[in-house]
Amino acid sequence: MTTIGDVARHAGVSRSTVSYALSGKRTISAETRERVERAVAELGFTPNAGARALKTSQTMVLGLLLQFHADEFAPAMLQYVLPVSQAARAEGYDILMVTDPDGPRAIHRIGDSDMVDGFVLLDVTSEDPRIPSLREVRQPGVLIGLPRDTRELDVIDLDFGEAARMLVDHLHERGHREIVLVSPPHHVVERGGSYVWRFRDAAIERAARYGLQIHASYGESRSPAIGESVNAILDAHPYATALVVHNDATIAALPGILRDRGLRVPDDLSVVSLYSRDFGEEFSLPFTAVESAADELGRSGVAQLVRRITRAPDAGPPVARFVAPVLRDRGSTRPIHATRSTNP
Repeated sequence: MTTIGDVARHAGVSRSTVSYALSGKRTISAETRERVERAVAELGFTPNAGARALKTSQTMVLGLLLQFHADEFAPAMLQYVLPVSQAARAEGYDILMVTDPDGPRAIHRIGDSDMVDGFVLLDVTSEDPRIPSLREVRQPGVLIGLPRDTRELDVIDLDFGEAARMLVDHLHERGHREIVLVSPPHHVVERGGSYVWRFRDAAIERAARYGLQIHASYGESRSPAIGESVNAILDAHPYATALVVHNDATIAALPGILRDRGLRVPDDLSVVSLYSRDFGEEFSLPFTAVESAADELGRSGVAQLVRRITRAPDAGPPVARFVAPVLRDRGSTRPIHATRSTNP
């Protein structure tokens, strides 16, 4: 392991000079600082985190709080973890990932012991029990997800209502009159996942505005229940010409389910969805979809949190910001002739 002494010898300076160059506590010449920085880079030296914390009162660590529920689709959560981690590293921070099911206690344990400089909360629910604890610790936090009460909180989330309206608009423009909507499982609603009803309510309202039939159902998150659910929904609505899938587990399994039914997209059924680009590539999904913006949410959330930690002049007051959805047309919908009947 490279030490500060190794850096001093490589740069041809004293240990104290290296310490001053790294901490900025004393002024040194630009030429000497450059030699120290070059030595640090060439040797791959990382300052001791404990010593750095004593000097700067910062740990350069962010706490990332999330839970992997046994009844949910784990890849759906993972698509948000990587962007947060990458954005943190770009800002010079490491990530402490915390999956303690007792989120409020974990925030106090980690915050009160000064293990992190700030918190990122994923899997945010409408009445999230972690929020009171986040308001009580000294470290700032950012929420990726929308709670009911956003007072004094930095909140970043996708505009799920607008995403739903965009997808219904897309189908309406192509002449579809009867649509099936598959939402996340009902247990997500029971846990307070506001993104479910924000999307669902907006889709139903938009369809009603156009006079469209929309059959809204809750899907599943585990096999074989996913396939059984989709087949039951399609069997119940044989005259629907389009399927809107707002359910990560369902859309990941959908190509195989439709293939087994002998249905071709878009010839037999038009399909639209909502998922991230990386998620779509991971599961080879060919569907027109609104980008769930996991990358942008992660980058924006971390950037805002770092502004809070560093008390940057542009941090501003607490902000609740919605990322505007973007529709990626991958050709999975087709026009429907106006003369087609939706009745038996």
